[in-house]
Amino acid sequence: MAANSQAFTVAYLGPPGTFGEEAALLAVQDAVQLPCPSHTSVAAKVDAGEADIGILAIENLITGSVAETLDILVDETSLSIQKEILLRIEHNLIAKTRLELSEIELVYSHPQALAQCRHFLEENGLSAFIEPALSTTHAVELVMNSQLKAGAIANYRAATRYGGEVLASSIQDTSNNVTRFIVLGDKETSPSGDDRTSIALWFDADRPGLLTAVLTEFSGRGINCMKLESRPTRANLGEYVFLIDFEGHIQEERCSKALTEISKLASRIKIFGSYPKGTLGD
Repeated sequence: MAANSQAFTVAYLGPPGTFGEEAALLAVQDAVQLPCPSHTSVAAKVDAGEADIGILAIENLITGSVAETLDILVDETSLSIQKEILLRIEHNLIAKTRLELSEIELVYSHPQALAQCRHFLEENGLSAFIEPALSTTHAVELVMNSQLKAGAIANYRAATRYGGEVLASSIQDTSNNVTRFIVLGDKETSPSGDDRTSIALWFDADRPGLLTAVLTEFSGRGINCMKLESRPTRANLGEYVFLIDFEGHIQEERCSKALTEISKLASRIKIFGSYPKGTLGD
């Protein structure tokens, strides 16, 4: 339990009204919700014992991986991924009062939301007027307090919460827009029978075939690698840490054997967690 509290506490990217809050409500019902100004602060609250779990966006169907979350997992925390939550994302353009799109002088939103609505912004001549906000809900707050004819990209929950006017609905670049959130905590998760494992790999040497050898350890045991990408190590330019998601749980024999062999190829392995796969509506 979180320090100084008997109630189960969930940290998320706030303020209330964000998609992060929606994911937090799906993660645990009847929990104390703790809004935070950034994903970094979400993880820090859990690390400090001020929250039991934290909710972080890690991947979006349109814009791909959330770099801030990946860097937190790689460099900033030893917490484990306990669960993933898939949330359908619908963005709307919200203003203080009814406006024509041609009247808008400024558009606020979180950078991820702005990127997910790029085509709408370009087609309506709004790309030159965007201003990043700490969250989608913060964007609505800024609009409601602005003296300009401003708009915010956010969800209906935020519009209702602050009394905003929805000028355009479902403006994301694809109707099938989904964000994958992870639940971070200090406990590991037991196998569910349908799991996903996320790891990071570092290599001391840079030589041909290393990554191929790693992937062969998975394929030779019938383990499907679902995702492969890299992030800079932050140590030297041109050095990368490789991030792999694969099907299965580290307690499964085939997975543990694969990781044992891979550890002979890599200079370091960090296991972010083995956790149940999410489904829309969880």
